[in-house]
Amino acid sequence: MTLATFDLAAFEAAQGEARTKAAAELDRICRETGFLVLTGHGVPQDKIDAVWEAVARFFAQPAEDKARVAPPEPGAPYGWIGPLKEALAASKGVKTPPDLKESFNGGPLHMPEDASADAVAFCYRATPYPDLDGFRTAWDAYYAELKALAARIMAAFAAALNLPEDYFDRFIQHPISALRALNYPATGEVAEADQQRAGAHTDYGTLTILLPQAGSSGLQVQRDGTWLDVAAPDDAFVINIGDLMARWTNDTWVSTLHRVVAKPNQPPRKSLAYFHQPDWEAEIRPLDGSDGYPPVKSGPYLMDKFQSTGT
Repeated sequence: MTLATFDLAAFEAAQGEARTKAAAELDRICRETGFLVLTGHGVPQDKIDAVWEAVARFFAQPAEDKARVAPPEPGAPYGWIGPLKEALAASKGVKTPPDLKESFNGGPLHMPEDASADAVAFCYRATPYPDLDGFRTAWDAYYAELKALAARIMAAFAAALNLPEDYFDRFIQHPISALRALNYPATGEVAEADQQRAGAHTDYGTLTILLPQAGSSGLQVQRDGTWLDVAAPDDAFVINIGDLMARWTNDTWVSTLHRVVAKPNQPPRKSLAYFHQPDWEAEIRPLDGSDGYPPVKSGPYLMDKFQSTGT
């Protein structure tokens, strides 16, 4: 499956009819598939290279070293989550064997002074970073770049929805977004029935900024009940709509089911996923004023989703 491409820098530079046309095209993509390839993103290549190098060194460590930065207690969201510890399909109510992956997860870099106790307990707790030279610097720099990029995408989303381009700003003053580095080890000849590298799921927040390893394969999206392969783009990100944006648009935009498929004898695969999530207290209700979805608060909604996937 070839994803539609959206050039963010070109949209931002456009004026008048050209800008209106680009916004309408973005709306069409989000209505039809909820997945796109983003070019013109402006994230410096040196920061991308640095974080790739840092996470490769982390995952190359023995398990006992990675375990030093495991979450401090069950249900905590940040740190190293080892192999067979998560089943993403459970977030859709589907029981499967655990996913064939491991991950390192980090949360917001800064905590607002008025953060609630629940927010502090779940999403503003300290990330247990590995003691590897340069890791924290590379991680934080990449996270900061994607936080800024997500805000630019949200402005484009506002334009695509015929809203003022600063409409979403009030909801993302202190986003509780997470950055996840994923490592999918090589697969053997046989896997358990229904076991995937990442089980079929939709993402929870507003949007995901995915950077697959160059030349890798395995990402699939479901269209009309059929799983379609998505090729990893060069020098671009894959963006997809999450459940909260679907709720916000009353399902005008689609949060598409996707997975990382497990097949016999696959080589290792890595990816970086930034899950953009509005402020903890941000209340999400349909933009059209309908009662298609009850209002939810961003933080508790995320917490419930996350805790449903543990094994």
